[in-house]
Amino acid sequence: MKIKIPFILLSIILFLNTVSQEDPYKKEREKMVRYQIENRGLSNKATLTAMRDVPRHLFVPKYLLGNAYDDRPLPIGHGQTISQPYIVAYMTAIIEPEPGDKILEIGTGSGYQAAVLAKITDSVYTIEIIKGLYETAKTRLSEIGYSNIQIKYADGYYGWEEHAPFDAIVVTAAAEHIPPPLINQLRDGGKMIIPVGSPFKVQSLMLVQKKDGKTTTSNLMHVRFVPFTRSK
Repeated sequence: MKIKIPFILLSIILFLNTVSQEDPYKKEREKMVRYQIENRGLSNKATLTAMRDVPRHLFVPKYLLGNAYDDRPLPIGHGQTISQPYIVAYMTAIIEPEPGDKILEIGTGSGYQAAVLAKITDSVYTIEIIKGLYETAKTRLSEIGYSNIQIKYADGYYGWEEHAPFDAIVVTAAAEHIPPPLINQLRDGGKMIIPVGSPFKVQSLMLVQKKDGKTTTSNLMHVRFVPFTRSK
């Protein structure tokens, strides 16, 4: 004997099932984008969409899940951090990534910045020198399904020459100078954003632009990033 479920009751059941399957952090991301990013003047649509889409809570340690969308950097182990959401958005927006671009990131960390870039463009190459972070990020990005990200365990100072030139380069650790190999691997017309300065002090977030074979730099803001780690 078949039991007929009234249409209105069936609709309620389906609605409740849909709600239960929704990402429980979706509202947190909406608040993050609105109050931490848009309210500070960032309006690049592609960047805002990516920040809304990427599940930041999957890129932080489990004991920090409740703080995943806080307006601050968070520790991810090995003396490293996942950057403040606004800084991730700012660095993404400033290089103006587009579909079809090929982007290099130095300092994979948790993989969050690479994931944000991968939501916008077709190819992201990211390098991590700390073995533990490299292994965790590689597994995480694969499990989430970011098939357009390639990750390499290496010293990021030398870039990834076999895939150069890059339309943009994002460096997520503070270097005492801009690495010449990265400038060489930036295509003509490309942009690089990199924090420059002494470790554990206030640094300058620099925008490097290459045009007609000439390189120009401009100071965007003061920041604090973890040091650019080199191989021994």
